[in-house]
Amino acid sequence: MRRQIAVFSGLCLSLSILATQASCQSDKSKRPSPPAQAQCDLGGGKTLTVDYSSPRAKGRKVFGGLVPYGEVWRAGANEATTFVTTTDLKVGGKDVPAGKYTIFTIPEQNKWTLIISKKTGEWGIPYPGEGSDFARTEMSVSSVPGHVEDFMIAFEKSGDGCKLHMTWENTQASVDIAKK
Repeated sequence: MRRQIAVFSGLCLSLSILATQASCQSDKSKRPSPPAQAQCDLGGGKTLTVDYSSPRAKGRKVFGGLVPYGEVWRAGANEATTFVTTTDLKVGGKDVPAGKYTIFTIPEQNKWTLIISKKTGEWGIPYPGEGSDFARTEMSVSSVPGHVEDFMIAFEKSGDGCKLHMTWENTQASVDIAKK
């Protein structure tokens, strides 16, 4: 009887430990790269929303180091960065119909390429390949004053759309987005 109680107690303890670990992992805000969101109000109830995870520099060399130049980067961490628009857009001059997409970038020292992928629902890596690209467009690159510790995607309202900014370390990459 004691042995059955000991086995039952051990089983209960194991299950409670597993449940605690699962609840901690499901709380995304406690991740080293917590979830973040940027949204642009395009007027008339139309929006553009980007959901991403925000990694931290933690003293590391980011661009040209942690994020190599000339290679596809997932523009964040953890799950793939999503780009959801409720209206047709022009992104850097490229037509993008309303829908849900995944975005990647190719950082370079003086220019970046924004990749809008038709494939959605994947983890952040690996990049699904050019066959899944919906569009590619250039992003302008500039330096920012001071150090930016947390990777950030933000929108700046402009005219009939927004300018998308990706900022981290000492770099900002930007592209114009307009409602079509």
